[in-house]
Amino acid sequence: MNALLGTFIILANFVTLCNAQCYVIPNTNNPGDLFNECKDLSGVTHPLNSKWKTKDCVECSCGQDGINCCNIVAVPASYDTSKCRKIFNKDTCSFTVVERKNPGKTCFVGGWVM
Repeated sequence: MNALLGTFIILANFVTLCNAQCYVIPNTNNPGDLFNECKDLSGVTHPLNSKWKTKDCVECSCGQDGINCCNIVAVPASYDTSKCRKIFNKDTCSFTVVERKNPGKTCFVGGWVM
């Protein structure tokens, strides 16, 4: 019984830390139609089985059922917010955490959330 409870607690922690932000844009073609591309929310078409990254750091792929997209940015979740601040780099789709008084010095981050 204790092993089962321990496993449940570990699983609950993984679910909490793995908070991926994903969404699906369903295929709008009629069943039986030949399908070789997807149309995203901006109206841009993408070839079947292609992958791309948006300017908002979201990675998408075109499949038979439509477009699947997930946020690819890991957000710092456990750091000293009074001493440090997070800075987002849109070119690399990543955060760095630096000291407020000395931005050239990085801070320890205890956890990241997707």
